[in-house]
Amino acid sequence: MTLITDGGSTKCDWVLLDNAGHVVFKTATSGLNPTVVPKEELLLRIASNETLKNVFNSVEILDFYGAGCGTATPRSILKKVLEELFPNAKVNVSEDMSAAVFAATTKPGIVCILGTGSNSCYFDGTQIHSSIPSLGFILMDEASGNYFGKRLIRDYYYKRMPKEIASEFEKRFNLEADEIKMNLYKKPNPNAYLASFAQFIFTQPARQPNFEKFESGGKEINPYFYALIKEGISNFIECRILCYEKAHEVPVHFIGSIAHFSEEIIKECFAAHNLKLGNIVQRPIDGLIDYYKEKIPNNK
Repeated sequence: MTLITDGGSTKCDWVLLDNAGHVVFKTATSGLNPTVVPKEELLLRIASNETLKNVFNSVEILDFYGAGCGTATPRSILKKVLEELFPNAKVNVSEDMSAAVFAATTKPGIVCILGTGSNSCYFDGTQIHSSIPSLGFILMDEASGNYFGKRLIRDYYYKRMPKEIASEFEKRFNLEADEIKMNLYKKPNPNAYLASFAQFIFTQPARQPNFEKFESGGKEINPYFYALIKEGISNFIECRILCYEKAHEVPVHFIGSIAHFSEEIIKECFAAHNLKLGNIVQRPIDGLIDYYKEKIPNNK
């Protein structure tokens, strides 16, 4: 049996496939980014899932595609954790860009991730090419969930956030300075913590008292949120798409929830840069399942 995992920083989706490529079960755990989650916590998050625990000894192949797995050290840490829990499995750990490509396209194109974190690559139809290594949520991750979460918190504290929105923001989250600092500097997954604030952007109604109506792609959106998203997407385009020589020749695909909910603004920004938008896939695990359904029988 083959266990495949799309491992994000916030959540990991696991799917077990039998030897014919049929889905045996789907389950989920908390995020398993080895750059921000300690080894003991990685073990605990997987071992606490009863569905996975039942197949620890029966999985033959485990292919893990994860955030934070783009460099050797964190990849090695996670591989050892998985080999400890799944002793009979051949364990392969790859960065999440591989899963993004499998889920988005089989033809040449640029593939981008906009979820808790962000990244991009050029896929030539066979090989993945990364122009710039990802240095994570502190230095990079433009237009990601943690990028927008960071912006919201900063705008709130610097009093740049419109008063009506700030009032709603206070109702939704614990914004005490001690609480924020504890989550950022003492607890695991500070990037996922920041990203949890980003949902506020996409769940707030456009029309509230004293709010101006603004339309993007026929959908109403508050001007403050529109400007925030557009700035993030524009930064991402400049840093993570235009760096590829073929940016104006091939379609640009997106993976992740932030991309899914920002589709109309992405289209506007692409029109300004004369870029061609390809597929937008909210959950890459669905594309991975299709990829493996063809791959497993062909490997017999």
